[in-house]
Amino acid sequence: MTRLKVGIIFGGSSEEHPVSVKSAREVARNLDAAKYEPFYIGITKSGDWRLCDGPDPGWENGSGRPVVLSPDRGVHGLLVLEQGRYGTIRLDVVLPVLHGRLGEDGAMQGLLELSGIPYVGCDVPSSALCMDKSLAYVVARSAGIATPEFWTVTADETIDPDSLTYPVFVKPARSGSSFGVSKVSRKEELHSAVETARRYDAKVLIEKAVVGSEIGCAVLGNDRDLVVGEVDRIALSHGFFRIHQEEKPESGSENSTAIVPADIPEASRVRVRETAQAVYRALGCKGLSRVDMFLTEDGEVILNEVNTLPGMTSYSRYPRMMAAAELPLAEVLDRLVSLALTGKLR
Repeated sequence: MTRLKVGIIFGGSSEEHPVSVKSAREVARNLDAAKYEPFYIGITKSGDWRLCDGPDPGWENGSGRPVVLSPDRGVHGLLVLEQGRYGTIRLDVVLPVLHGRLGEDGAMQGLLELSGIPYVGCDVPSSALCMDKSLAYVVARSAGIATPEFWTVTADETIDPDSLTYPVFVKPARSGSSFGVSKVSRKEELHSAVETARRYDAKVLIEKAVVGSEIGCAVLGNDRDLVVGEVDRIALSHGFFRIHQEEKPESGSENSTAIVPADIPEASRVRVRETAQAVYRALGCKGLSRVDMFLTEDGEVILNEVNTLPGMTSYSRYPRMMAAAELPLAEVLDRLVSLALTGKLR
């Protein structure tokens, strides 16, 4: 059987580089070698592209060959530098395993659109929209989906601390994995929190804190044909969820536990799943996304954010929610490739 040539792009120059590498390692462990011939394209922290044997330790230390994804549709794949000359590798499909800036925000998707290569995940508009939390909130609200009360602060703006009701969360508008996020309980803390967020993005989002449980829902598919994983709940002992920034997240979090399936009433579970699908469709998501929400005591579901290329690490929420719905990661990857090539779930 002829194997599909799959380009797996990982790493990247964003703050989420280490998470992406860990996600790629799980993908490598679960990709069916009988069906797929993988080509691993690692992007170093400094932005160098390398064709390597895989996302194993040491791939960034000078190993691998220089490579670029060609925007020329005649190439339909990679240009690889070998002995001073460029050779080509034609790809059937690309699986981006990237998180955050320049990987999840539409930039990589734009390059893939130019190349003409089918790729897994959301398209350019949806990727850019979901990456900007403030814009995602505006569109979600227009579709009748509840969001937190929020304010945006651009690079040349200030906000009057006395105009807010505390506590609030201050976060980069276009970042992930809780980088640059602060909980502000007093107005005296606001300026410092805004400056922390600006280390990651010039545009800052300020959200009124929502009293409720943090809930997530994994979604797979296109248009009306969707598969929804089990709902999870993040049980916090203190602080807020930021596992990817902990020293050894593989061994667990110091302040949180993901409960799958979520220990919530069945009526709430149904409402969360329905809301996740409504968000997914309203924001134009394709392939996969993880929709994070809040569930209040009175049963209201409020959008938190959408991750269009969610983590696939051994401790990540998306694969755990799908596994709880009897879809192991190998099957999820099969379905994602099928969606990229045909637009339909098999």
